[in-house]
Amino acid sequence: MPRPNPAQLAYGSATVILSALAMLLVSQARSGAGIAVIASAALALGLLVAARVPLRRSSGTSRTAAGAVPAQRRAQSADDGRRLAETSSRR
Repeated sequence: MPRPNPAQLAYGSATVILSALAMLLVSQARSGAGIAVIASAALALGLLVAARVPLRRSSGTSRTAAGAVPAQRRAQSADDGRRLAETSSRR
């Protein structure tokens, strides 16, 4: 199982704290069972939010562009530091 990234921890923790506080203020629960239900609901909501954080990606980011960088580095190191003149198709 991969470790959660800092954004997941921050969003999940903030969701648990704020949702538990809001539900306790709205419901005015005073019994132990009511508080336990609210705490478990807040925890479930926090886990849901934390799990959904990585799915939000900008549409401009491409996985193929990130995968091409190591191949470019290998090609540059393979020529032993000698660089040939390269022509660019961009103008």
